[in-house]
Amino acid sequence: MSGVEPPVTGAVRPDHLRGLTSVEVAERIRQGRVNAVPDAPVRTTAEIVRANVLTPVNGIIGVLFVLILVAGYPQDALFAGVVVSNSVIGIAQELQARRTLGELAVLSAPRARVIRDGTEHEVAVSEVVADDLLRVGPGDQIVVDGVVVDEVGLEVDESLLTGESDPVPKDPGDEVLSGSFVSAGSGHYRATRIGPEAYAARLSEEARRFKLADSELRGGVNVILRWLTVIIPPVGILLLLRLLDTEDRWQDALQGTVAAAVAMVPDGLVLLTSLSFITGVIALARRRALAKELASVELLARVDVLCLDKTGTITTGEITYAGLEVLDGIDVDLASAALGALGGVDPDPNPTLAAIAAHHPPPPDWRPTATLPFSSARKWAAASFDGRGHWFLGAPDILLGPGDDEVRARAAAETEAGRRVLLVARADEPWDGDRLPARRHPVALILLEDTVRPDAPEILAYFRAQGVTLKIISGDHPATVAAVARRAGVADVGTAVDARTLPDDPVALADACESHTVFGRVTPHQKRAMVHALQSRGHTVAMTGDGVNDVLALKDADMGIAMGSGSASTRAVAQLVLLDNRFATLPRVLAEGRRVINNIERVANLFITKACYAVLVTALVAAAGSPFPFLPRQLTLVGTFSIGVPGFFLALAPNEALVRPGFLRRVLAFSLPAGLVAGTGAFVAYEATRRMHDVSLAEARTVATITLLAAALVILV
Repeated sequence: MSGVEPPVTGAVRPDHLRGLTSVEVAERIRQGRVNAVPDAPVRTTAEIVRANVLTPVNGIIGVLFVLILVAGYPQDALFAGVVVSNSVIGIAQELQARRTLGELAVLSAPRARVIRDGTEHEVAVSEVVADDLLRVGPGDQIVVDGVVVDEVGLEVDESLLTGESDPVPKDPGDEVLSGSFVSAGSGHYRATRIGPEAYAARLSEEARRFKLADSELRGGVNVILRWLTVIIPPVGILLLLRLLDTEDRWQDALQGTVAAAVAMVPDGLVLLTSLSFITGVIALARRRALAKELASVELLARVDVLCLDKTGTITTGEITYAGLEVLDGIDVDLASAALGALGGVDPDPNPTLAAIAAHHPPPPDWRPTATLPFSSARKWAAASFDGRGHWFLGAPDILLGPGDDEVRARAAAETEAGRRVLLVARADEPWDGDRLPARRHPVALILLEDTVRPDAPEILAYFRAQGVTLKIISGDHPATVAAVARRAGVADVGTAVDARTLPDDPVALADACESHTVFGRVTPHQKRAMVHALQSRGHTVAMTGDGVNDVLALKDADMGIAMGSGSASTRAVAQLVLLDNRFATLPRVLAEGRRVINNIERVANLFITKACYAVLVTALVAAAGSPFPFLPRQLTLVGTFSIGVPGFFLALAPNEALVRPGFLRRVLAFSLPAGLVAGTGAFVAYEATRRMHDVSLAEARTVATITLLAAALVILV
């Protein structure tokens, strides 16, 4: 049990909770003892320029540009414009994305509550100074390392740092580490290590370096580029040796080799891939959705299971007080006073307690001697009051004993109607840690209601139509969750599962998760286990949430989605933050992801087809000993009008078709046959024309160019 001091507000604070004075804060700022937070993992302008200029594709094109100048054909150097256009467009788009996302990130950044001159202030994390006194409550991040000064049932979840699953109770004098978060209770701690000396900053120094997220699209494109890097040099050298033997001048041989190499390089593929990601992220930002990574738009498009936390996602998160049902033989005034006292002892009430406290103010003559704040894991809170015994508030199915069947039936009837039901109970003995006393006496039922978002039925129907399986996961009673799910239009609700009956075995848990839709009484660690179970069956899982009980599942899901009004800890671990709390943004995110994936696939088909027919023509020329059928400028024009310009518009066009796995396999299945037909057709037309009487090499090359352009346009259509 935790000792309790009456909550303090305003300037009436004990000396040890008055914090630093303004003079002390100013002195620490002058000394540089401020929380200089390491820069966020984004690329600097210099890094952006280097990343867009010093690319393998630009390097290859640059070498070919030098070779064509050495050969004495500057008129054939048009292909070098690709280096400039790739670099300029890539730099401009990434700078715009960085600026847009930076503006939104400010709105999502965590804040710190500090006590200075006895008054609470909210400041940016970077404004915390050494020895500051910070106040924390449920869902708050521990932003700097420190030592607990006082607490009311304070429990800290350090699993993001240590991997330990159980929350750690904190007493005065205990250390708290930055990067952890408050799972229950509240308290004050004094900052001891700040800036780069804080635990999370030292732990994640390497992890904070800019790194692109894993992406099937980017991975597929990189595989193609690696193979072409292996293929182009030997094929080019073979062609050069053959042309040196057949051409009269070495300059002509070098010209033909450059033409072949230029055609084999998918010069715009990398640019258009990045451009599609960036424009997708910017489009989401305009809808007040902050994507932490470029690949976020792709990730949600690949999601086939969407796990929804009931409160704050399919409901508005606003809890409405619906009434107090006093049980037989209980005085109404006593029940109301006890309920008000329980609501008043928590200095950081959750929305449920806040709704209750608004209708039942705390009585002045109930003095708390010990408290235990509500926890999502245990599903109850408790307080002891001087001369009035020990009182409990929580889930009826947790607090009711074996002989309370009548009360249990009344609570079940209300939950079946879709209401949230809590129980007030009294005991003669106190609790012991997380263990309830053996006998509790039910006093009253509290009725609460959730408000379903008006657009929830339409949005959930959209996801079902798009082939996304929905799972409703909540800590509330299964019957309540099922009733809300039906009101929101969730199909196939079936029998709601009480998560306390779920197996621990991963295989059995995966079976249960796949065969049911609605789950109640789910603990935070069960949510994470359910995400893992679904992933083990090959599903790509997205998780939405807004509370501290969702943090672990959000972090481990393939796509974590947090509400902007949610706790700081959920916003910190999520990959996508809906800053305006609009659930309706999710379909737009899905559409953006599908546009990116499907359009990049269409663009990749064109570029890889070009590389395929270039490799084929090069091999045929080397085998036949003919002059190369194209000049570099001819291939540049064919590529520009059949691939480059159309590919730019294809990459940005609307496309909400269902996403299928196997990006690389499908691209190769399309490009190899298409390249074979285009390359063979152009070479046959070239050879047939070249062997005609009185036909010059230039005319034969023109025929080959027209044939290749026609074939490429057919492939485009």
